[in-house]
Amino acid sequence: MLIHVVKSKIHRVKVTGADLNYIGSITIDEDLLDAANIVEGEKVQIVNNNNGERLETYAIPGPRGSGEITLNGAAARKVAPGDILILITYGMMTREEALKFKPSLVFPNKDNLLK
Repeated sequence: MLIHVVKSKIHRVKVTGADLNYIGSITIDEDLLDAANIVEGEKVQIVNNNNGERLETYAIPGPRGSGEITLNGAAARKVAPGDILILITYGMMTREEALKFKPSLVFPNKDNLLK
Protein backbone atom coordinates (compact mmCIF):
# COMPACT_ATOMS: atom_id res chain seq x y z
CA MET A 1 0.00 0.00 0.00
CA LEU A 2 1.16 3.54 -0.75
CA ILE A 3 0.55 6.49 1.56
CA HIS A 4 0.67 10.23 0.91
CA VAL A 5 3.53 11.92 2.79
CA VAL A 6 4.68 15.55 2.88
CA LYS A 7 7.43 15.80 0.25
CA SER A 8 8.17 19.50 0.59
CA LYS A 9 6.94 22.64 2.27
CA ILE A 10 7.61 26.33 1.75
CA HIS A 11 6.54 27.88 5.03
CA ARG A 12 5.07 31.38 5.33
CA VAL A 13 5.59 33.09 2.00
CA LYS A 14 3.87 36.36 1.16
CA VAL A 15 1.63 36.69 -1.89
CA THR A 16 3.18 39.22 -4.27
CA GLY A 17 0.50 39.07 -6.97
CA ALA A 18 -2.85 37.71 -8.09
CA ASP A 19 -3.49 37.53 -11.85
CA LEU A 20 -7.07 36.50 -12.61
CA ASN A 21 -6.52 36.65 -16.38
CA TYR A 22 -3.68 34.12 -16.46
CA ILE A 23 -4.43 30.52 -17.51
CA GLY A 24 -3.86 29.10 -14.01
CA SER A 25 -1.24 27.92 -11.52
CA ILE A 26 1.04 29.48 -8.91
CA THR A 27 4.23 31.27 -9.96
CA ILE A 28 7.01 30.60 -7.44
CA ASP A 29 10.53 32.07 -7.43
CA GLU A 30 12.70 29.36 -8.99
CA ASP A 31 15.17 29.53 -6.07
CA LEU A 32 12.34 28.50 -3.73
CA LEU A 33 11.27 25.70 -6.08
CA ASP A 34 14.80 24.32 -6.13
CA ALA A 35 15.23 24.58 -2.36
CA ALA A 36 11.92 22.76 -1.80
CA ASN A 37 12.57 20.15 -4.50
CA ILE A 38 9.40 21.14 -6.39
CA VAL A 39 9.39 20.66 -10.16
CA GLU A 40 7.56 22.67 -12.79
CA GLY A 41 4.03 21.36 -13.16
CA GLU A 42 3.98 19.60 -9.80
CA LYS A 43 0.73 19.74 -7.83
CA VAL A 44 0.92 22.18 -4.92
CA GLN A 45 -1.48 22.54 -2.01
CA ILE A 46 -1.88 26.16 -0.94
CA VAL A 47 -2.94 27.03 2.60
CA ASN A 48 -3.83 30.70 3.15
CA ASN A 49 -3.14 31.69 6.77
CA ASN A 50 -5.09 34.94 6.37
CA ASN A 51 -8.47 33.54 5.31
CA GLY A 52 -8.27 29.77 5.85
CA GLU A 53 -8.63 28.92 2.13
CA ARG A 54 -7.06 25.69 0.91
CA LEU A 55 -6.67 24.91 -2.78
CA GLU A 56 -4.57 22.94 -5.20
CA THR A 57 -2.90 24.02 -8.42
CA TYR A 58 0.43 23.43 -10.13
CA ALA A 59 3.79 25.17 -9.89
CA ILE A 60 5.41 27.29 -12.57
CA PRO A 61 8.82 28.91 -12.10
CA GLY A 62 9.18 32.63 -11.53
CA PRO A 63 12.35 34.68 -11.91
CA ARG A 64 15.19 33.61 -9.61
CA GLY A 65 15.78 35.86 -6.64
CA SER A 66 12.54 37.76 -7.24
CA GLY A 67 10.59 36.42 -4.27
CA GLU A 68 7.59 36.11 -6.58
CA ILE A 69 4.54 34.24 -5.31
CA THR A 70 1.67 34.92 -7.71
CA LEU A 71 -1.64 33.08 -7.82
CA ASN A 72 -2.96 32.86 -11.36
CA GLY A 73 -6.37 32.22 -12.87
CA ALA A 74 -9.30 31.33 -10.62
CA ALA A 75 -6.95 30.84 -7.64
CA ALA A 76 -6.32 34.61 -7.72
CA ARG A 77 -9.78 35.04 -6.16
CA LYS A 78 -8.64 33.10 -3.07
CA VAL A 79 -5.78 35.43 -2.08
CA ALA A 80 -4.80 39.06 -1.75
CA PRO A 81 -1.30 40.50 -2.10
CA GLY A 82 0.33 40.36 1.32
CA ASP A 83 -1.48 37.19 2.44
CA ILE A 84 0.75 34.59 4.10
CA LEU A 85 0.74 31.11 2.56
CA ILE A 86 2.11 27.67 3.27
CA LEU A 87 2.87 25.68 0.10
CA ILE A 88 2.92 21.88 0.43
CA THR A 89 3.61 19.00 -1.95
CA TYR A 90 3.08 15.32 -1.24
CA GLY A 91 4.68 12.10 -2.45
CA MET A 92 3.32 8.58 -2.49
CA MET A 93 5.48 5.92 -0.91
CA THR A 94 5.35 2.75 1.07
CA ARG A 95 5.26 2.91 4.84
CA GLU A 96 8.84 1.66 4.94
CA GLU A 97 9.99 4.42 2.57
CA ALA A 98 8.03 7.03 4.54
CA LEU A 99 9.74 6.07 7.80
CA LYS A 100 13.14 6.91 6.24
CA PHE A 101 12.07 9.89 4.12
CA LYS A 102 12.96 13.47 5.09
CA PRO A 103 10.92 16.24 3.42
CA SER A 104 12.45 19.44 2.04
CA LEU A 105 11.38 22.24 4.39
CA VAL A 106 12.04 25.84 3.33
CA PHE A 107 11.68 28.87 5.60
CA PRO A 108 12.13 32.03 3.48
CA ASN A 109 12.60 35.48 4.97
CA LYS A 110 9.93 38.22 4.97
CA ASP A 111 10.78 39.05 1.33
CA ASN A 112 10.26 35.41 0.20
CA LEU A 113 13.99 34.98 -0.27
CA LEU A 114 16.28 32.26 1.04
CA LYS A 115 18.26 33.35 4.08
